[in-house]
Parts: sequence; C-alpha cells; structure tokens
Amino acid sequence: MVPDARTIDDVIARLGDIVVHCRRTDSRLGYFPALYRKVTIQVKEDIAAGRFDDGARMEELDVRFANRYFEAFDQHRRGEAPTRSWAYGFAQAASPDPLILQHLMLGINAHINLDLGIAAVETAPAEALPALRTDFERINTILADLVDDVQDEIAALWPTMGVIDRLGGRLDEALCNFCLAKARVVAWTRAEELATLPEHAVPKTIARFDDEVCALSRRICPEDGLWTPLLQRLSAAETARPRTIIDVLV
Repeated sequence: MVPDARTIDDVIARLGDIVVHCRRTDSRLGYFPALYRKVTIQVKEDIAAGRFDDGARMEELDVRFANRYFEAFDQHRRGEAPTRSWAYGFAQAASPDPLILQHLMLGINAHINLDLGIAAVETAPAEALPALRTDFERINTILADLVDDVQDEIAALWPTMGVIDRLGGRLDEALCNFCLAKARVVAWTRAEELATLPEHAVPKTIARFDDEVCALSRRICPEDGLWTPLLQRLSAAETARPRTIIDVLV
C-alpha cells in the first residue's frame, strides 16, 4: 500500500507517478491527475508567494484533499470499491465513448463535490472552520485561470472544441467557471454541515453526499440516453490515443 502524502511536494510527486503509470498503460484514468498536478503546482507557488492567509493550513488542506483521491485510485487498482462517485468515474475510463471533457468533469465532480468538504472539515474542525473560508475561496481564481489553458489543449487534439470555443466566445468559459465556483459553494456548505454533526452521524451523511454526487456524475456522463449517439460521434473525432492526450494535458 502506498503511504499517504504528507506534504504538497509528496502530492505533486504521487500525481506524477500516476500520470506516468497511466501513460504507460495508455489509460484514460490519466486525464484527471494530469490536470490535478497542474493545479497543485500552482497552489504550491501561491503558498510560497504568500497569497493565502495561512500557507501551512492551506498545504494541510491540499494534502488531506489529495489523499482522498489517492485512496480512491488505489482502491480501484486493487479491485476494491471506492466511493460511488469515484467508482462511476473510474468505470467510464474503460469506454472510448466519453469525451475528454467528460472524463475531466467526472473527476472534478467527485473530488470537489464530495472530497473537498470532507477535507476542509478535517483540516479545520468545528469552530475552526469559518477561519478557513477566505483561503478556501481563493482556489476559485486558480481553477478559473486554468479554464482557457485546458480548452486550448483539448482543441489541439479535437478541432471541434476549437470551433465551439470560437462560436461561444467567453460564454463557455463563464459557464465552466460558474460550475466550478458553484461546486465549491456546495463543498463549503457540506463542510459546514459535517462540522456540526456528532462523530457517529458523519459516515451516514458522507454516504448521502456520495449518492448525490454520483447522481450528478450520471448526468455528466450518462451510460445511455438521448445524447449518447451524438456524444459517440463527437468522441470518434478525438482521434488521439490516451497517452497523447495525457502528454498535452500534463
């Protein structure tokens, strides 16, 4: 079993190892950690530059947050059952049908809408939680700044994305940023709820959150539905192999 990350450098290194493994095995599971590593490097740089009120606390949050993803990934590799949200996203990686963007959104959904609130309340329990909020919300800026970069990278592999981006102007960026910001609002609300609960009630509440997040994953990437034929045709235009896509995203 791989030990938990203890520092933000451990997180970056572990994400790099997962990316290398997924590239070697030509696995779509490498898309999310490639993006995640980029975000974490930016968080590290912002901590070093003093852009957070409490850099040490932000690093602790980052590490706790990442360890939830690492635990889910390791459980999946061992054939065990991670949370339902992660299990659904991991399962889609075996299929060529979902779009690159869908794979990324499945990971973002599971990690932000489920894991982030849990990590926040573990970092700043009970009455300590409100003091974390300002730094917590500063992450929105980091995520928003990466939207354009990710779209440009996907467009290099999938020309249709470039057409959509040009037709949509700033609308698609605004929509994506709104969705990310809304997800973080949900994560904070869930952290606040967890912070008020007695210890015995926490697992049942997390299970409820997991069910809700998994339901959203099924909307992001439905296994069957009216949009499936269209998504399959769009996905067919993404001709690059997973390892090539990973190389662009990393």
